[in-house]
This record gives sequence, C-alpha cells and structure tokens, in this order.
Amino acid sequence: MESFEMIDPRSFVDKLDQKDLGDSLIIDVREPMEWDYYHLDEAKLIPMNTIPARMTELPRDRTLYIVCAHGVRSANVCYYLRQQGYEDVINVEGGMAAVAMIKGFQYD
Repeated sequence: MESFEMIDPRSFVDKLDQKDLGDSLIIDVREPMEWDYYHLDEAKLIPMNTIPARMTELPRDRTLYIVCAHGVRSANVCYYLRQQGYEDVINVEGGMAAVAMIKGFQYD
C-alpha cells in the first residue's frame, strides 16, 4: 500500500486557526448529512464514494488534507489518491470528531 502523511487534530486545528495552510485544500469525504451537522467553512465536500468521478476537482500540485468523521474513510481516500499518483495527501487523525472536540463542539 502507498503510504501517506498523518496530522494530529491539534496540529491541524492550530494550522487552521493560524491560517497556516498555504494554498492547500481541505477535502471532507463525509456524506452531506454529516456535513450539514458540522463542518469547517474552509473545507470542500466531496463524499468518499464520489472521489473517483470528481478527481478533476483535486489538484495534484497542492497539498490535500483529507478529513472524515473519525479518520477511517479519509485514510482509505488517502490510500486511493496515492495509488492514483497524488504526492501530497495528509490524513487528519481522529477526523471531524477530534477537530470538533478541540473547537468545543460535541460531535458525537
């Protein structure tokens, strides 16, 4: 399997808060209902099952932070993207549940 980078949720939130993500993109691979419940304004929703059909929306020359609810779906998407030749994909460990907790929102 292709390896990819991981970022712990605290470091990710710190980067968000400090606007230290440069030109990277945050891709939320959850379902629309999960997105409606809680999401990051900076993120773009591309549900996991639509990734193959929406690859043109994922630039290969930018860092992609991939996030889901708890970090499992996003890890699978990171594996898939690496297999498709994407170099710079980062999985947000713990997903939106961990990010929400750090931001003071009860996710689950």
